[in-house]
Amino acid sequence: MSSLYSKKVMTVLDQLFARAEAEDPPRMEQVREKFANLGESLDETRADGLLAEVFMPVDRATGRFLYSLARAQGSRLIVEFGTSFGISTIHLAAAVRDNGDGRVVTTEMEPGKVRRARENLENAGLLSYVEIREGDALETLRTLSEPIDLFFLDGWKNLYLPVLKLLESHLRPGAAIVGDDIDLFPEPLRPYLDYVRNPANGYVSVAVPLGDGLELSVRV
Repeated sequence: MSSLYSKKVMTVLDQLFARAEAEDPPRMEQVREKFANLGESLDETRADGLLAEVFMPVDRATGRFLYSLARAQGSRLIVEFGTSFGISTIHLAAAVRDNGDGRVVTTEMEPGKVRRARENLENAGLLSYVEIREGDALETLRTLSEPIDLFFLDGWKNLYLPVLKLLESHLRPGAAIVGDDIDLFPEPLRPYLDYVRNPANGYVSVAVPLGDGLELSVRV
């Protein structure tokens, strides 16, 4: 049986999804109201301190998509930009374990989220498959040198393209890159989408209608 459906993993995921569904809407409304009072639209990067307790998770279908993609690839090294509380990380780590070897390298700016993601991964029995790097992804991911099989982008949207370019030379041919929230933040993500959708940059890219919108790109 897939590790994703083990009792331990499912228990943790059910608890996290339930909390996200209950707690995120009122917290996000508070964030939006603060920006509305300033006469501005929500800027994810400027709202970072306000988002310290917000899950902003992938949904269940997106989690299964990430797991399935990693299994189909036989991914050994998965990189994740934006850990949050570890919901997507759990799906990726379950795939790595079921592939028989490898690790997930994930990065998160918020110390409280790092601590709680580590606890959630420990409770799911998957922490040994994950390396959490705390801090600015443009610094914490700079030392990666191994070939990357799967790259999941779900952090600050204006950093998708800089982070991709930072690790681009380490993407193996056939590597999959998944960008989340393309429907939720279309303007901040425009430079990233323009880049991966231009064949001259070495990708074949397609929008996937799951969750808040995914962009699946393959390094060719």
